[in-house]
Amino acid sequence: MTTERMTTEPASDAAAWQHDDAWTTTRRPMPEATGLHPDAYADQTFFDLEQQQVFERAWVCVGTAPEVSQPGQLLVRSVGRRSILIVRGPDGVLRGFLNSCRHRGTELADCDTDGVTTIRCPYHRWGYNLEGSLIATPRFNDVPRADFDSDEFSLMTVRVDTWGCLLFACLDADTPPLDEWLGDLPERSAGYGLDNWWLHEGQSLDIEANWKLISENFQEYYHLTWVHPELSKVSRVDDHYRYQGPGMYCGQTTTPVSGDTRDDWLVLPPANGLDKSDAVSGRFLAIFPNVLLSILPNHVFVMRLEPVGPGQTREHCSFLLPPSTNEPSPTEFASTKTFWFDVNNEDIDIVQRGQRGLSRGSVPPGPLAPRFEEPLHRFHNILADCMTLESMHDIAVPPGDRPGEPTDQWGAGANPTPAAIDQPERTPPPAMKLEPEHP
Repeated sequence: MTTERMTTEPASDAAAWQHDDAWTTTRRPMPEATGLHPDAYADQTFFDLEQQQVFERAWVCVGTAPEVSQPGQLLVRSVGRRSILIVRGPDGVLRGFLNSCRHRGTELADCDTDGVTTIRCPYHRWGYNLEGSLIATPRFNDVPRADFDSDEFSLMTVRVDTWGCLLFACLDADTPPLDEWLGDLPERSAGYGLDNWWLHEGQSLDIEANWKLISENFQEYYHLTWVHPELSKVSRVDDHYRYQGPGMYCGQTTTPVSGDTRDDWLVLPPANGLDKSDAVSGRFLAIFPNVLLSILPNHVFVMRLEPVGPGQTREHCSFLLPPSTNEPSPTEFASTKTFWFDVNNEDIDIVQRGQRGLSRGSVPPGPLAPRFEEPLHRFHNILADCMTLESMHDIAVPPGDRPGEPTDQWGAGANPTPAAIDQPERTPPPAMKLEPEHP
């Protein structure tokens, strides 16, 4: 495949997307890079390969940690083309398994359930404890098999882990552990104490757009003034700054979080113990591949993206509140909830228009705006790595800004109240494995 073809014509060969030639304009330095080819958003072949190369190898967000905080809570989730179970055992340990019986492969569960003590197949009633061990095979030994050992037929395990208020799963044993995947995020957000935030409420929406369009829209604020006139009153373009260190994520911050006539984000009481930067800022993080995290001083809005098809995504939205906040009444929470859903509806409209344009127009990708769309360049290059690497053992965390490093090249200026991790006088953490510069 040539670069000319990749920028002007659709590509239908999955193998071509696994070759570096397919990503030539993505790999260029930010001031010279373009967006992704329309096939990345609209082509079934690309989508199928992406499920295999990205979602079945990355650390994928599959929910919020409070959903499975108690023993006996069981979740059913899709990761790429696979269905998995996530369960908290009586020993308090979180475990993940493929959602398939070891007898003849039947789906074990089809919905989230509380109070589970045994995972039981609905077909022939084989049963497994919450550690995944096979403990029941009704009537299987009516005619004994000499070669059968129940210890050899435990559920197939899946790696699961949590960070803060999020729950993750990974199907690939070669992928680095979650703490390496997240890079500096645990340190960057430590002041919020997200491990203890609790789930207030949520909803799920079906969106007629590719998951990447939703993530990209979240990452950039180029569209803010025109698409979100009300949001731009509490998240003004001039109050946006970089918030991006080493890690598999793209980030920005609004400081201060309210700069005009709206205070919808600030009506609930703030979390206790926030430092001077966290107390006045909004942190907006797109953790690759599929979770969008908006951290405010008094609540977190989570959007988890579940790809359904090239032009369809199921978006799971959740609100989390700090432990210092009691259950708010519907009236107390109304302005925050309404504000977010109004903003999200504006985003849904524009990304669906984007999907229609990419699907029906299929024009060559255009240039990225250096001030506003640098996170997209980072996101696209992480995607390119996943699509082209033979083994996730070789994935490398992309670098980010260094404390005190000038960011004027990106046009945003210096944050007047920088996060603690971005202050030049802080002691840097140990060196991390960083991604080399792409040619």
